[in-house]
Amino acid sequence: MIEVSHLTKRYGSHVAVDDISFTVEKGCIYGLLGPNGAGKSTTMNVITGYLSPTSGTVTIDGHDIQEEPQAAKACIGYLPELPPLYTDMTVGEYLNFAAELKGMKKKADRCADVARVCEKTGLQGMESRLIRNLSKGYRQRVGVAAALLGNPAVIILDEPTVGLDPAQMIEIRALIHDLGQSHTVILSSHILSEVQTVCDRVLIISGGKLAAQGTPEELAARLAAKGVISATAQGDREQVLKAAQSVEGLTDLRVTAEKGDEVSFTASSAGGADLRAALSAALAAAGCPVLSLSSQNLSLEDVFLQLTENSDATAEAEDEQPKAAPEVPETAEPAEEKREAEASAETAQREEKGEN
Repeated sequence: MIEVSHLTKRYGSHVAVDDISFTVEKGCIYGLLGPNGAGKSTTMNVITGYLSPTSGTVTIDGHDIQEEPQAAKACIGYLPELPPLYTDMTVGEYLNFAAELKGMKKKADRCADVARVCEKTGLQGMESRLIRNLSKGYRQRVGVAAALLGNPAVIILDEPTVGLDPAQMIEIRALIHDLGQSHTVILSSHILSEVQTVCDRVLIISGGKLAAQGTPEELAARLAAKGVISATAQGDREQVLKAAQSVEGLTDLRVTAEKGDEVSFTASSAGGADLRAALSAALAAAGCPVLSLSSQNLSLEDVFLQLTENSDATAEAEDEQPKAAPEVPETAEPAEEKREAEASAETAQREEKGEN
């Protein structure tokens, strides 16, 4: 349904989206996940045709968004992070106005479509209410209803639950789940639990790059492929760490606390293997009694943080590369030093005259 190929978007020297490619299959709910400033909204704005890419292509149901913008946009219903609502209008007036903007010329067609989207979004009986008097949750519903006008094949929602209370969030998530039954949905969010609850597939963007993609289960398996062991043992710090390092498959040893002769540390086990028994045996053989030992698989949140932190660290390292200092002509003399030299010369001349 949607094919994004080598998409890049720059704002001057800042790269907001950096050469990302992915495909959105028909009839699925996709979650576009990432921290604030990762490039999610920019990606959505390019897909919807609101922004032009610096390079790369976006195809919607076979229509290139730049070469066939009208045909491509006709396939999309878009809810921005801040819905562009006219709060002095009633719900019915606004939706009729939005339907006319989408090209519905006949009043009967507009009324029928407005009634359809109101029923789908739970706005029946709200048509005569002023938008400014609605709660934020119902305003979001009005925005979703406007996106559904014309029955587009693709619905794109940018942070649809931001600023909502828990009850409103649950309502909007249920609505998104229902939309997935008849539309292809792309949902942008930085709330991992939200994406995991309603989405069939997940795309993680960090630092403008596509860090990972797959089903929530696949990403969870990928992230949980690395287990963490926490332990506390008695003994000298070096002796304890040396014993732990001797266990094959145990990496990333980090001392978390030291109290007297007790050393607490964490370590990672590749492949999610349970290495507690091997670690306990190694510590005992080294004469370091084990006081506590526990194992825990990394959660989806842990993996997400790991992916995004790695991308951010790479970006920071690139930004911190040393830059060549501007060349200064050898004959150029700093202004302050020049003034000091002139003052010293004048003083010397006065002293010389006084001596004479």
